Amino acid sequence: MASNSDPESEIETEAGHGGVQSVDRALAVLEILARDGHAGVSEIAEEMGIHKSTVSRLLGSLVNREMVHQNSDRGKYQLGFGILRLASSIPGRLSLVREARPVLEGLAEAFKETVNLAVLRSNYAVNVDQAMGPSTLATYDWVGSLTPLHATSSGKVLLAALSADERDRILKETGLPARTPRTITKRDKLEDQLVEVIREGYAVTLEEFEIGLKSMAVPVYNHVGTVIGAVSISGPAFRFDPEKTPGLLGALKEAGMQISANMGYTRR
Repeated sequence: MASNSDPESEIETEAGHGGVQSVDRALAVLEILARDGHAGVSEIAEEMGIHKSTVSRLLGSLVNREMVHQNSDRGKYQLGFGILRLASSIPGRLSLVREARPVLEGLAEAFKETVNLAVLRSNYAVNVDQAMGPSTLATYDWVGSLTPLHATSSGKVLLAALSADERDRILKETGLPARTPRTITKRDKLEDQLVEVIREGYAVTLEEFEIGLKSMAVPVYNHVGTVIGAVSISGPAFRFDPEKTPGLLGALKEAGMQISANMGYTRR
C-alpha cells in the first residue's frame, strides 16, 4: 500500500541523505517500467510505498533526461530513448548496431517487412535497431522496447543460446505469462521448442506476443562463436507467413551470418 507520509518530509529525508535515496528511487521507477512496459503514477507509488507527488517529481526528472516518456494517449509512462543511448554507449553494442544496419535495411527492402536487431538485457530481449520495408504497413517503432523472451522469435533465439542454468534462472524469475491465447506457457513445451531452435537455426512465433503478428529470427554470433543478438523479420498475420515465404528463411540466415561475419565470426 502507498505510504501516507508527508511528501515534504520525504524530500527533506532525501536531501539529508545527499540525494542517494532519490537516486535509488529513480532506479526503482526505471526497473518497474522495464518490467511492466508502462505504468501510471498511482501504480508506481503503491508498489514503492511512497507519496504520489514524490513519484511525479521523480518521473518529471526522468522525463527531462529522456529516460522516461509519457504516453499522451493514456497518460502512463514508459522507458525513453535516453535509456537506449546509454546502452548504446557500450562499445560492443555500438559496433553490433553499426555493422548490422546495412544488412537489416537490405532484408527489409527485399521482403517489404519490418526487421529488428535484438540483444539480451537482464531478463528481456531489447530491440536496438529496426529497418522497415518501403511498403510495410507497420508504423510501430520497436527500438528500445523490452520484449519477453518466451513469446518472441528473437527472445527464443537468445534463450536457446543460454546455458541450462542461466535459462532456468531467467524463466523462474520472469515466469511464462500469456501475452495472447497462443503464448507458450508450459515450460516443457518451451524447452522442446528451444531444442528445435538449436537444431534448425531459427525460431518462429505465430501470434504469441501479439495477435495478428508473426515473426522469424536467427542468431548473430561474435568472433568467438557466442550468440550476441538476434535478427528478426515480422509482419501482419493476414499477409505474412514466415515459413511459407519463398526464400525468406535462407535470406534471414544469410543476414545473420553476414552480421556475424562483420563481428569477426568465422563460419564453421
